Amino acid sequence: MQKTPPITRGRKFAQVLDGARKIFLRDGFEGASVDDIAREAGVSKATLYSYFPDKRLMFIEVFRAELSRETHDSKALVNIDLPVHQVLPFVVQMLTGHLVSEFGIRVWRLSASEAERFPALAAEYYNSGPRDVQFKLSEYFEYCISRGELEIDDLALAADQLLQLCAVRVFDKAMFLGPASVTDEEIKQCCAGTVRMFLLTYGSKAVRDQVRSQEARPVRHSTAAE
Repeated sequence: MQKTPPITRGRKFAQVLDGARKIFLRDGFEGASVDDIAREAGVSKATLYSYFPDKRLMFIEVFRAELSRETHDSKALVNIDLPVHQVLPFVVQMLTGHLVSEFGIRVWRLSASEAERFPALAAEYYNSGPRDVQFKLSEYFEYCISRGELEIDDLALAADQLLQLCAVRVFDKAMFLGPASVTDEEIKQCCAGTVRMFLLTYGSKAVRDQVRSQEARPVRHSTAAE
């Protein structure tokens, strides 16, 4: 097995990494040129190579840095001690917002396009992304079950179903037409539908009644006098 050359970290390491990140997210591994990366980072090619002996190591470092950002963002998912019908809209909005964000779309495209070339990184993406979120959601669902708010037999399946519902309509549109093509109203409709379907399917009777009572309330319109 060929020994991987070490990565040197110095004064301009973060600068080089940021330039490489922008080019890799834009052009992918194959399309990214060392010249473009050096130009974007504002360093010479000699400086670039002094930090990263080859482009492959640079790509791996950039990809893992992106995964670290994504994993950190997911930690805030379920650390809120409120009724599930109040917490779930927040969780769903955060998940959907990430799925259709410029960052989320670019990292997904990058991991999918380079999965064959970098299978170990693709596995890292799955484990620290979708699988990690599934695990955190499952933990939260178990907590809600202990409080009598949810009734779920398969926690992992329910977590996957919630993630897929968060992507309905908006993710494909963002993927093919770009994140800017998805409107705030479309995201709002997706999130509301996701919360309603999930709670009516897995919520306890009290939670289901809560959802239906909110839907039955008349919409109060303000008047000019107010």
